Amino acid sequence: MAGHNEAGSSEKKPDAVNDVATFNAENMQSNIKIIYYSRTFLSIIGGVVAGILGFTSLTGFIFYFLLMAITSLGLVAKAGFSVHSYFDSWNRVVLDGFLGGLMSFVLFWTFAYDIVHIF
Repeated sequence: MAGHNEAGSSEKKPDAVNDVATFNAENMQSNIKIIYYSRTFLSIIGGVVAGILGFTSLTGFIFYFLLMAITSLGLVAKAGFSVHSYFDSWNRVVLDGFLGGLMSFVLFWTFAYDIVHIF
C-alpha cells in the first residue's frame, strides 16, 4: 500500500499547523481500489464457499459479516496497524465496499447453492 506524502519530514517545524499529515491523492485512490478489489474478491469466494457448505438464510449472512470482519482485520494488519498512514479515516478500511460486496456474495452464494444442492 502506498503511504502519505512525507516530503520534508526530516526537518523539524515548530508550528503545529505544519504537523498535519498530507496525503498523496494518487496513493489514497490506489489504496481505496485495493480495498474494493479485496472485498469483492473475498465476497465472491465467500459466496461460493457458503453455497457449497449449504448455508441458508441468516447463517449465510452471518458468514458474510464474519468474512468482512476478517477482511477488515487483514487490511489493517497489511497496513501495519497504522491506518492513518495510508487512509484518512478508519471508515475507509471498515466500511468501504461493504454493500457492493454483499451483492456479489448473495449472487455467488445462490449460484453455488443451486448447482451443488439442487441440481
